[in-house]
Amino acid sequence: MESLIEFYRPLSGNLSTSTGASDSLLHVHGGMVVLFLARIVTRRSLATWTPFLFVLAAAIAKEVADRIAHGAWRMPDSAFDALNTIFWPFILMIGLRWRRAHPDAPSPPAA
Repeated sequence: MESLIEFYRPLSGNLSTSTGASDSLLHVHGGMVVLFLARIVTRRSLATWTPFLFVLAAAIAKEVADRIAHGAWRMPDSAFDALNTIFWPFILMIGLRWRRAHPDAPSPPAA
């Protein structure tokens, strides 16, 4: 377990440094990557709960890993990170579920 933490701690910090992206942006992208990988692996529609639950599990696992790596919970940071990770996958799922439930709803005019 100790070696896993020693591997994770610099990896987490170096990802932001090497890409030039903010921590928040990395969480947004990470959530979308997990969503689409879960969709491919499970072959379930993005309108179902299954791919989203993979994102939720990944967000929780990431925050638990942060807790272990830092030795304490950093609640404002952890909550914001989790929200950034799950926000757009959740919005996408809800929008697709709504569209599936209302197939005869008028579509917006083409630009």
